Amino acid sequence: QAQLVESGGGLVQPGGSLRLSCVASGFRFDRYAITWFRQAPGKEREAVSCISSNDGTTYDADSVKGRFTISRDNALNTAYLQMNSLKPEDTGNYTCAARFYHCQGLMDYWGKGTLVTVSS
Repeated sequence: QAQLVESGGGLVQPGGSLRLSCVASGFRFDRYAITWFRQAPGKEREAVSCISSNDGTTYDADSVKGRFTISRDNALNTAYLQMNSLKPEDTGNYTCAARFYHCQGLMDYWGKGTLVTVSS
C-alpha cells in the first residue's frame, strides 16, 4: 500500500539548518504533488511548501520564503525540505503528504511526521 516516511528531524539551534526527507512507496511518485505540513504544539497544522508533479513548480508559505526550499528526486521516490536560518517558531512536527498531480486540494496519502525542535 501507499506509504510516506519522513526523516531528518531533530534539535537545532536558532540560525541552524536541517534537511528533511520524505520517501514514498506503493504509488507512482512522479505523478503526485508533495506538500510539507507542520504543526506546532497547541496550533493548527499549516502547509509549508509544495512541489508539483509535472513541472516542479513550488509554492511556499510566506513565513518560510527565502529560508526553506522544497525539491524532489523522482528517480529515488524522495522529496526534500531544506530548512535554513531556522527560528524557534519553526518548531513542530513536519509531515509530508501526496496529492495526485496538483498541490491544491485534499491530500491522498500522509506520512507520520518527523519532529523539529529549534531551541538554544
